[in-house]
Amino acid sequence: MFFTRLSTRVPRFARSLATVNHVSPSESIATVKSTITRHDWTREEVQQIYDTPLLDLVFRAASVHRQHHDPSKIQLCTLMNIKTGGCTEDCSYCSQSSRYSTPTKASPLVSIEPVLEAARKAKENGSTRFCMGAAWRDLAGRKRGFERILQMVREVRGMGMEVCTTLGMLSPAQAKQLKEAGLTAYNHNLDTSREFYPQVITTRSYDERLDTIAAVREAGISVCSGGILGLGESDRDRVGLIWEVSNMPEHPESFPVNALVPIKGTPLEDNEPVPYHTLLRTISTARIVLPKTIIRLAAGRQTLSESEQAMCFMAGANAVFTGEQMLTTPCSPWDEDKAMMGRWGLDGMRSFEQDGVRAKEGARLEVAVEQHSSNQIGESVQPQV
Repeated sequence: MFFTRLSTRVPRFARSLATVNHVSPSESIATVKSTITRHDWTREEVQQIYDTPLLDLVFRAASVHRQHHDPSKIQLCTLMNIKTGGCTEDCSYCSQSSRYSTPTKASPLVSIEPVLEAARKAKENGSTRFCMGAAWRDLAGRKRGFERILQMVREVRGMGMEVCTTLGMLSPAQAKQLKEAGLTAYNHNLDTSREFYPQVITTRSYDERLDTIAAVREAGISVCSGGILGLGESDRDRVGLIWEVSNMPEHPESFPVNALVPIKGTPLEDNEPVPYHTLLRTISTARIVLPKTIIRLAAGRQTLSESEQAMCFMAGANAVFTGEQMLTTPCSPWDEDKAMMGRWGLDGMRSFEQDGVRAKEGARLEVAVEQHSSNQIGESVQPQV
C-alpha cells in the first residue's frame, strides 16, 4: 500500500489531534465545546475542569491553546512604576500601601523623559508592550498628573508599541481620554474570587473593580484583568476568579496570573509560596475557559525553574513580564528570557498581533500602516543630490 504525501502545510497551531478517534463520544463533545468561546460557564463546570488530573488538564489546555494561538509565540512586556507608594488602599499584599511599614517609599509621579527612555530600551530589547503603573486609588484631583500620563501614552504609542496603564479606578470619561491618547490596554485585576476578596481588600469593593473594567471596555480599550495566587485563598476561590472573568460580556484580552511575592511589612509577609502545581492548574484552566485570551505569566515567575516555565507555556501561558523590575518585585532580565526562549524554540510576539487587541485598535492601526507606507514611498523617491 502506498501513501501520497500532501504538499499543503497546516500551521502548527491549527492542526487537529491524532488521538481524536481514540476518545469516547462524550470526551470528544467536551473537547469541541472547550474550543468555543463561551460566556455562560457555570462555576461547577469550571471547577470540574480545574479538578481534572493534572497531566490530562495540561494536555487539554495545550490542545485548546494550539487551536487559537501560535504556540511558538510569547509576548514580551515591560512594566514601569511611574508613581511609587503612598497609596490609600489597604491591599494586604501590596508594599505601596501607606497603611503598612515597608521598604517601599512614596515618590511623586515621574517626568515624561525617563519613561520614554525606559520604553525605548524595552523596545530595543524586544518588548512589544510597555506598561505603566501608578500607586493610586483613583485619578480624582490629579488633573495635571493625568495630563502628563496622557502625554506618556501618546509618546510611547508613537514608538509603535502597545501601551498599557494601571492607575486605579477610572471613570468612563477618563477611560475615553486614555483611548483617544492611544492606550492599548488597561490593567485592573480582580485579584481573587468575590467571596474571598473582602479578606484581602476592604477599601475598594469588587463591584467597583468591575465598574472600572466596564468603563474600559466601553471606551474600546483592551482589558487586562487577572489575579494573584497565594493570598490564602482556596482552590474554589481560584475557580471563582476564572469563572467571574469568563462571564464578562467580553473575555479580557489579557489574563495575568501572579504568584504572591510576600513583602516584609505587609499583612501577607509570612504567606507560604503557592505550590507550582497550583499555578500550572490555574493557567491550564484559564486557557480552556478563556481560549482566545493572552495568559500572562506575571509576578513570581523568577522563582520558577526554566522547565517549570516551559510547562506553563505548553499549558497556554503566552506572555511574560521581562526587564529590570516589575512594580516592586523582581523580574527576569531580557537577556535571560531571550536565551531561554531560544532554547525552547519560542519567538517574540509582534505588537498588536493578538486578534482581540488588533480588533479593538481598528482604524487607528490602518492609519498607522498607511502613514508608514507613505513614509517609505516618500523616502524611495527623494531626489539624489
